[in-house]
Amino acid sequence: MTAPGADPENDTPASTPRISRRVRHWLVGAGLTALAATLGITLAVRGGATPACAAPPSGNTVHKGTASFYDAGRSGGNCSFPGPPADRLYVALGSSQYSKGAACGSYLDVTGPKGTVRVMVMDQCGGCGPTKIDLSTEAFTRIADRSQGIASVTYRAALNPQLDGGLTFRIKGGASQYWFAVQVGNHGNPLRSVEAKGTSGGFRKAARQTDNYWTIEGGLGPGPYTITVTDVYGQKATATGIRMVTKQVQRSTVSLISPATPSSSPSTPASPSAPPPSATPTESATPTTTVEAIAGAAPLPGPRC
Repeated sequence: MTAPGADPENDTPASTPRISRRVRHWLVGAGLTALAATLGITLAVRGGATPACAAPPSGNTVHKGTASFYDAGRSGGNCSFPGPPADRLYVALGSSQYSKGAACGSYLDVTGPKGTVRVMVMDQCGGCGPTKIDLSTEAFTRIADRSQGIASVTYRAALNPQLDGGLTFRIKGGASQYWFAVQVGNHGNPLRSVEAKGTSGGFRKAARQTDNYWTIEGGLGPGPYTITVTDVYGQKATATGIRMVTKQVQRSTVSLISPATPSSSPSTPASPSAPPPSATPTESATPTTTVEAIAGAAPLPGPRC
């Protein structure tokens, strides 16, 4: 049995230059901790901790906050993507909205002093509070002057963003017939669940991991696999023929978003979440699909606080 992480070449993203620029946030956090101690308040601070009711932006809710910018280089961020989107329009969210990877691959429409830009969630911002976001340099310059450094913004989920192509699937390095781990890409809306099955047996639910992979302990056999993906609005799609080929993107023609479903659009074109050209397009699935239309923009009920 191949244990998670046994492969020396794993898909855990390296730290990006953004981390070194956030000392000011850590200093602010230290100051707040000292203040709390003075007031007799106990702060439970854990690295990477996420509030129990954390969730990615969804529905029609408009959030007010501030935006800064950073450059992830060639990294795919904490979401473990093969790399940034081709247009380099991406965003990092604070822990509550990043929600342990639940926001990965979804899109936001961000409006600032100069206009609106659509960005893909690719990363977690360690120094960002609940309404602070960190845009790519390219995205920030679309909505504000770079010289500002930080800009006041509003942002909301991009409901059913129109994307190029269908869902993509990427089997994690170290996965095998005994341990299943897959990353789903090009889905647009935040994902709620992933289920998969091999050539025998029924569907099994996969567990979402903080690195944006979905895993099933004990594995599903050698494949090929059938994978059903459901987003937070209840839209569901099923792809077949996904093979046990690690670290390569397998493309399908299956989409969660029906072409007839309206999409909220900013003043700039949507940015595709397809991996960069270095991905292998020959690893194609032979999909079948069922798609359920959403009713309005309200996500399905989440866990109650």
